[in-house]
Amino acid sequence: MATGPRVRTAARAGPGTGRVRAMSVYDSDLSALDGSADVMAAARDKVTLLVNVASKCGLTPQYTQLEELQQRFGDRGFTVLGVPCNQFLEQEPGTPEEIATFCSTTYGVTFPLSEKIEVNGEGRHSLYTELTGVADADDGHTGDIRWNFEKFLVGRDGEVIARFAPTVAPDDEKVVGAIESAL
Repeated sequence: MATGPRVRTAARAGPGTGRVRAMSVYDSDLSALDGSADVMAAARDKVTLLVNVASKCGLTPQYTQLEELQQRFGDRGFTVLGVPCNQFLEQEPGTPEEIATFCSTTYGVTFPLSEKIEVNGEGRHSLYTELTGVADADDGHTGDIRWNFEKFLVGRDGEVIARFAPTVAPDDEKVVGAIESAL
């Protein structure tokens, strides 16, 4: 299965080791939806499916499949991480509280959600600066996020394994197979 190129990130010194270690996606500074710090730290050492999400999109029902993946693989060191974004036709206009309530009551979401961020343009969060250099598994697209529910599979080491288009369902065999291989 073609998964696109791995991301090579810059290196920096590991604390107190005198060694240089590769930076990982998990080094990104990103708060949780509830405002608590460092949602990426909780995902460190897990296989993570990062997805920019929105509550008022035609693809919003993908939350059901994302939660199914969380339930299916969560006890094996996997997590989904939803990243709310309002850049696509303002389809995620809610406050953090409204987003959390919508996700939990409408779709039973138990996986973590980050703060709302920008994934494209001048205000693009540094996490997405790293992610957008990865080629899509199907069509080789790199660069800007195309729409809500674009997916990035990240390995335990913090390197991006694969990128999937928004229209690729979370339960698609390509996504599930990539998760299983990474676990």
